[in-house]
Amino acid sequence: MIYLVGSGPGDPGLFTVKGVRCMEEADAVIYDRLAPEALLRYARPDAEKIYVGKKPGSPTMSQEEINDLLVEKGRAGMTVVRLKGGDPYIFGRGGEEALALNRAALPFEVVPGVTSGVAAPAYAGIPVTHRNVSTSVAFVTGHEDPTKGRPDVDWEKLASGADTLVLYMGVGRLEEISKGLIAAGRSQETPVACVQWGTVPEQRTVTGTLQDIATRVAEAGLKPPAIIVVGDVVDLRDKGLDWYERRPLFGRRVVVTRARAQAGELSAELERLGAEVHEFPTIEISPPEDFGPLDAAIRDLDSFGLIVFTSVNGVEAFLERLRHHGLDLRAVPRDATVAAIGPATAETIERAGLRVDVVPEEYRAEALIEALDSSILAGERVLIPRAKVAREILPDRLREVGAEVVVPPAYESVPLSEGKEEVSVRLQSGEIDCVTFTASSTVENFVGAFGAEEAARLLAGTRVACIGPITADTARERGLRVDAEADEYTISGLVEAVTGLLAADPVKRGE
Repeated sequence: MIYLVGSGPGDPGLFTVKGVRCMEEADAVIYDRLAPEALLRYARPDAEKIYVGKKPGSPTMSQEEINDLLVEKGRAGMTVVRLKGGDPYIFGRGGEEALALNRAALPFEVVPGVTSGVAAPAYAGIPVTHRNVSTSVAFVTGHEDPTKGRPDVDWEKLASGADTLVLYMGVGRLEEISKGLIAAGRSQETPVACVQWGTVPEQRTVTGTLQDIATRVAEAGLKPPAIIVVGDVVDLRDKGLDWYERRPLFGRRVVVTRARAQAGELSAELERLGAEVHEFPTIEISPPEDFGPLDAAIRDLDSFGLIVFTSVNGVEAFLERLRHHGLDLRAVPRDATVAAIGPATAETIERAGLRVDVVPEEYRAEALIEALDSSILAGERVLIPRAKVAREILPDRLREVGAEVVVPPAYESVPLSEGKEEVSVRLQSGEIDCVTFTASSTVENFVGAFGAEEAARLLAGTRVACIGPITADTARERGLRVDAEADEYTISGLVEAVTGLLAADPVKRGE
């Protein structure tokens, strides 16, 4: 099966559910320049990925060669996704590919995508239709075939044929198009907008009228890809509809170094505020090499009077090991005190059905010692299921007051460097606005991936934000500059720190 899949206008969040399903099935993915590379993560690791370019004026492959490639892969019995920018059938030449597949007697399906002619104006605050303003819209190519010897577009009919005109691929001919519409009867005062790289952080919007839009776009230096909108709906942008470009992190790129399985919450919060997130997981959460110490603690669970969870990972690993032994939280002694460092850790415990007795006001080990009654800790058995490698402050302090502390490894943080080259290139080119660190281990492994000197050099041109003082101290010890620390040592606190850090910087990409 060959799937002709529209990738949407650029924002990976606008990709369709069916598109994801097709990507997961594919043996090969053949993708264009305008198809977001972020969507390739939905492909199987063993899937063949073939870039075919399609940049105007310098295609990596001609359309005929792409048609032949699809036929070749289809005849080889492969499931193929042809990932195309926008929608396959709206100025995407998907029809030509479908006809080639049909001639070859190969089965195919078309999966529509969100077209940039609707999405880019929407992200720029321009509805292409609006009651009492525009009841009709026409989608038009601004890039006519020079080999035909006659115009593809009848501008005279279009000038009066629809309230809103949406032009694809017309930036290079904007002056000619504007003059053609004016000559055909459209008022020279008709509002016009040009939206470059719509729906992604590079989005830039220039507005004007048919009389001056070409000059304004040239002065702003806007280049393809861009969508041109002609009509009175453009004025709605200035009535508070430009929601996307007003978000506090619009146009910013932020690197998240958290483990991929846990990066979702941080990435989602940053994206909601307008940032483009690049996930570079420097650690992977894995089971410990030896479950023996944790299993022994679980067998002897009744002997512990205090159980301390220092992270969400520790909670989840402990629960998973209980399930492995056919147990659940009913195995925890009723009279045991349960303590958690941080609200996210406490929430995870309580969501599982266990009440948390102690959460320190400051989300670090030192504060937990202060929150506990040291007078009753003498002789108490304390269980701390946590990472194999972690700070020893909490166990040491508990032992100092006479507690017997058992610290079995519940999981390990394994270093990762997947995507290292891409992050290095983006940092060196100045594309990244901020790098975030959510734990000392993410700092250690970032520095380990690049080397201390190179890591400091790469981060010298961007901002660095840490989730709290422990992580920040680790960063400074490794020679990194820290620009912001979260006041509250949580993901929300880190997002707030990043927002404050970047909002205070008046320089934004594309200005």
